[in-house]
Amino acid sequence: MNRLAGAASAYLRSAAHQPIHWYPWGPEPFAAAAAADKPVLLDVGAVWCHWCHVMDGESYEDPALAELLNRDFVCIKVDRDERPDVDQRYQRAVQAITRQGGWPLTAFLTPEGDVFYGGTYFPPDGRYGRPGFRTVLEQVLAFWREHREQAVAQGRSLRDAVAAAAARPGRDAVGAAVLLAGERQMLAAFDPAFGGFGRAPKFPHPTALRFLMARWTDHGSAQVRHVVEETLRAMVRGGVHDQVGGGFHRYSVDRQWVVPHFEKMSYDNSELLAACVEAAALFDDGEFADAGRGILRWVRDVLRQPGGGFGTSQDADVDLHDDGSYFTWTREELAAVLDPGDLDLALRRFGIGTAGRMPHDPERNVLFQAASAAELATATGRTEAEVRDALERIVGRLREARNARPAPVVDSTPYAAWNAMMAGAFLRAGPVLGDPDAADQALAALRVLRRRAGDGPVPHAPDGADALLDDQVHTAAAALDAFEATNDAAWLAWAASLMERTWETHRDARHGGLRDRPLDAGGEGLLDAALIGIEDAPVPSANGVAGAVLARLAAHTGEPRWADRHRALVEAFGGEAPRLGLHAGAWLLAADWLVHGPTTLAVTGPPGDPAAEAMYRAALAAPLPRRVVRRLAPGEPAPVPDELRGLLASSGDAPRGCVCLGTRCLLPADDPAAWRARLVEARSARA
Repeated sequence: MNRLAGAASAYLRSAAHQPIHWYPWGPEPFAAAAAADKPVLLDVGAVWCHWCHVMDGESYEDPALAELLNRDFVCIKVDRDERPDVDQRYQRAVQAITRQGGWPLTAFLTPEGDVFYGGTYFPPDGRYGRPGFRTVLEQVLAFWREHREQAVAQGRSLRDAVAAAAARPGRDAVGAAVLLAGERQMLAAFDPAFGGFGRAPKFPHPTALRFLMARWTDHGSAQVRHVVEETLRAMVRGGVHDQVGGGFHRYSVDRQWVVPHFEKMSYDNSELLAACVEAAALFDDGEFADAGRGILRWVRDVLRQPGGGFGTSQDADVDLHDDGSYFTWTREELAAVLDPGDLDLALRRFGIGTAGRMPHDPERNVLFQAASAAELATATGRTEAEVRDALERIVGRLREARNARPAPVVDSTPYAAWNAMMAGAFLRAGPVLGDPDAADQALAALRVLRRRAGDGPVPHAPDGADALLDDQVHTAAAALDAFEATNDAAWLAWAASLMERTWETHRDARHGGLRDRPLDAGGEGLLDAALIGIEDAPVPSANGVAGAVLARLAAHTGEPRWADRHRALVEAFGGEAPRLGLHAGAWLLAADWLVHGPTTLAVTGPPGDPAAEAMYRAALAAPLPRRVVRRLAPGEPAPVPDELRGLLASSGDAPRGCVCLGTRCLLPADDPAAWRARLVEARSARA
C-alpha cells in the first residue's frame, strides 16, 4: 500500500494499491522533488470519472510504468472534489497549453509547482489520436533534463498567465440593459431543434434556466418561456434523465439528450431540482414536478447519509471495462422482467433499438421517452389512464430489477458546498411538491455543517481545514432558506456571521471580488494565484451566489451594509460577467436583485393559527423571483418596508398576508384563498 491508504478521499484510497509511490497534495512532494531534482507528475481525477479509472487501470497499475515513474518523477494524486482549488488552477494552466481540459488532468510540474507540459487522458500506447503515455513520460523527462531553463521559463510564464486570468473582474455599473443582454445571449445559444444550448456535448445549465424564469415572470416573453419549457422537457424526456431511478446524469454526449455520461453529481441534481420545482410551480406543469420528485427519490435512495447530509456522486461504471451497464438495458433483460404486454409498451416507450443504443454495444439501450402516453394509447388501443398506470408498473419493476445489479460506487463524502446546495433545493422543493420530509432532511444536513463549522468558517470536507468560498456562500444561502422555512432566527444569524467573516477573509480589495481561498491561505504550487471567479463552471459561481445572499441579508435585516456590499460585489464584475452570457447565470441572478429589488411576502398572525400557517406555506411555494418570505407574529418588530409594516399592523391579531414588489405593495389578503389569488396577481403585476 502506498501513502494514499489513509486518505480521507475515496478516490485517493482507490489508488492505494497501485505500485506508484503517490503523494497526496501538500508541501512534502514538492520538497522531495526539489531535493531529488525531479519533475512532478500531477494526476487530478475523481471517483466518478470513467477515463480516470481507465488510465489508472491501463497505466498506473502497470509495474513497468510504475518503475519509470518512481525512479524519475515525484507523483501526486489529487481528488478534484476534495481539492477543487487545486484542480481549478491546474486546469487553467493545462488549458493554456492544449486548449483542452477535463479529467483525468495530467500535468508535469517543476519542483516549485509550475506547469511546463500537460494534457488529460493518455493511453498506454498511441491510439485515439493521442501519444502513448510511456512516450510522453520519456519525452517530458528528456525535455526536463536537456532543456531545463526552457521548462522553468515556460512554467513561470504559465504561472503568470493563470494569475492574470484569475483576477480580473472588471468593475462597471449594472442596470436593466445588462439583464436584457444576458437574456438575449442565452436565447441566441438555444437549440430550437432539440432544446438546450449549443450542440454536443450538452450540459444542463440550470442556473441560466432559473435566470430565464425570473425574466419571464417579469416581462412574460413567450420566447423565453418556450426556451425554458423546451429545454427542461427535452432533458426530462431524454436519456440524460434516469427514467428508472430518478435524477440526472452529468451531461449528454449527443445533441438530442439521449446518450449521457452516466455519472450523477450532487451539485447538478440540486440545481436541476431547484429548476424543475420552479418550473413546475411557475407553469403548473406536472411533468416537471414528477422530475423533481424523481430527484428527491434518487438522493434519498443513493446519497442521503444516516447521520444527516448527502454524498457527492454516483459513479458511471461498475468496473474498468464497463460503460453505463448498470443504467442501460438489452431487450432480453427487459423481457426477463416484464410480461409480454408490458414489454411491448416498454419497447415503444423507451425507444429500444433506436437512438438510445450504446455506441460500444448496440444491444444495450439508454432508456428515453420515445413516445408520450397519449401516443402509446393511440398505438395500443388503450386509454391514456391505462397507459400511465402500466408505465408506472413497468418502471417499478425495472427499478426493482436494477437494484439487484452490482451498483456503481457512491462517494459518500459530505462536501460542504454541495450539501448546502442540496439542502437549499430540498427546502424549496418541499412546499411545492407537498413533501414535508424534505425540510427535515435539509435541516439535518445543515445542522451537520453548523456543527462542523463551530464558531468559524465551514470546512470543505469533514476532516479538512480548508474553508473555500463556495462552502461559505452556499451554506449561507441554504441557512437563509432554512430561516424562511422555519422562522428560526438562529439560521439568519448564522448566515450573517458566515458572510461577515467571508467579506473580511476572502474579499480582494484591489479587484472587489471574493477569492476562492482566504487571503492568508498560502499553499504550494499555483495555490497562491488569486482566483476570483464569476463563471458557472459547472456549479453556480460563488461570487454570483454571494451577491444574491448579500441582497437577501439586506432584505431580511434592513442593515445598509449588506445592500452596500451587494452593490459593490455585483458591480465588481459589471465589466466582465456580461460577456459570459450563458455561463453567468448566478451573477445575473444577483444583478437582478440589484436592478429590481426584493419581492417581500410577509404573513402575520398568531403562532399556530391555521389560516396564517396555510398562508405561510403558500408563500414558501410561490414561484416569484427575488423572493423574501417572512412569518411574523402580531406586533413583532421586523425590518420590512414601511408601507408593509402599516398594512400588517392594521390587521391586529388576525391573519394577514402582504406582497411588496420592491417598494410597491399590493392590497393585503386576510384569508388563504385571497392570499393565493394575491400571489398570482403579484406575478402579473410585474409585467
